[in-house]
Amino acid sequence: MPPIAVSADVLATEGHPQRWRILAVMCTSLVLVVASVSSLNVAIPSIAAALNPSQTEILWIIDAYALVFAGLLLPAGAIGDRYGRKGALVTGLAIFATAAVLASMADEPVALIALRGLMGVGAALIMPATLSIIVSVFAPHERAKAIATWAGFAGAGGALGSIASGLLLEWFWWGSVFFVNVPLALIAMGLILAIVPTSKDAERRPLDVVGAGLSIVGLSALVFGIIEGPEKGWTHGITLGAFAVAVVFLTGFVRWELGREHPMLDPRFFRIPRFGLGSLTITVSFLVMFGMFFLITVYFQSVRGDTPLAAAVRILPFPATMIAVAPRSPLIVHRLGGVRNTITLGLLLEAAGFAVFCTMGVDSPYLVAVVGMVLMAMGMAMLNPPATNAILSSLPMHKAGVGSAVNDTTREVGGALGIALMGSLVAIGYRNGVADVTATLPPPAAEIAQDSIGGAFRVASQLDAATAGPLVDAARQAQVDGQLYAFGAAIAIGLVTAVVVRLLWPADDRAPVRADA
Repeated sequence: MPPIAVSADVLATEGHPQRWRILAVMCTSLVLVVASVSSLNVAIPSIAAALNPSQTEILWIIDAYALVFAGLLLPAGAIGDRYGRKGALVTGLAIFATAAVLASMADEPVALIALRGLMGVGAALIMPATLSIIVSVFAPHERAKAIATWAGFAGAGGALGSIASGLLLEWFWWGSVFFVNVPLALIAMGLILAIVPTSKDAERRPLDVVGAGLSIVGLSALVFGIIEGPEKGWTHGITLGAFAVAVVFLTGFVRWELGREHPMLDPRFFRIPRFGLGSLTITVSFLVMFGMFFLITVYFQSVRGDTPLAAAVRILPFPATMIAVAPRSPLIVHRLGGVRNTITLGLLLEAAGFAVFCTMGVDSPYLVAVVGMVLMAMGMAMLNPPATNAILSSLPMHKAGVGSAVNDTTREVGGALGIALMGSLVAIGYRNGVADVTATLPPPAAEIAQDSIGGAFRVASQLDAATAGPLVDAARQAQVDGQLYAFGAAIAIGLVTAVVVRLLWPADDRAPVRADA
């Protein structure tokens, strides 16, 4: 049965009659994409045992997805606007599911890296289409609430991916973390074909091929540099070269778009306070969130000694809070007197969460981490929906796909930067903390132990008890000390962004809210 046909007038005043079902399908598709970023972290030990990849190959098994995903988001959003968002979504799910099936059967690292990249192609078509379809099927008076629900699942998806991977690996082989996506993608495709209406730019503006190419190279080089920085060093030639390519191509993208009659993304949009500050807010929010997930997982597994599944389950308070609070964000905006106040308070709550994390020691009660996660999740749930709505409502409807892609790109760039920045800061504190105890080890062993807490544990497993015990204790304490560097930076970033939003966001920016919201 074809989707229900609805007139433009009805869509503008009442919305699509199946809009809430459509929202559920869009959130399911979204979680597939977001969870795939984090789910692999839990599976890496199993993949390493099965495929025997090098350390570089392990990094690219993780990062190939994010690199391709971030690089293609803007042109993928434009393709959806030009040729149809429903078609882009179904095509993306088909690519994603096919690559997931093949990835689950990969028998060598290079093939898995390539297939992770192909999953990134599918994800780039999926994510902006989900949000732009939501915008098109909800009337303005309900749109903020729908976007808030979408934003809640966008924030919770990372934690849900880790939990799902942990559960699957308890009973199945490593490929199950990929294969589980296939039935979900097929169900979503069937529902999309049955109930989701087609929407696209009615004026059929030409696709900006040159702008798309410049953005792909520029954003891919930027994310590549961020990924390589902690591994090779921020002053290494490859890292600096990647950033140089990013600057050249992104500058070229801006100049090209400014001269186009129909640009893919007009850089002048960033002069609109709600668009520019909304993008900044989401970048910062996902920077600290992905950094937090990375560090708290290491803390639970390496410092506290939890299994991967137990560590994933311990993160549950974060997604639970996100999913509970985010849909109520429009009402919170109304109660607090506007978007500016809500985003400012959200950033302050995030900073408060990190302040709690700073109190965690080697043997701290789990409740300390719970309080930190709940505070941070409340902050994200409050600020992400109005920031996302601000980005989308700043652009004309025919740019819904590109607006969604900008929103998604800020998330991906922010997430990559958060892991790189906070991981680098922890590494500095960790190396300082283990310097004394590793000075007594042979140089090769000392180098491994100074690299990470996991390296210290591997070295300790080959030493006698009298030497291993002090090394393990020093490594655990050094990891906690290193976290203070990263968590302190997250607090500073949150406070500075809160001041910027407070000073520059329009004071009278109130989101509409229904009386029954």
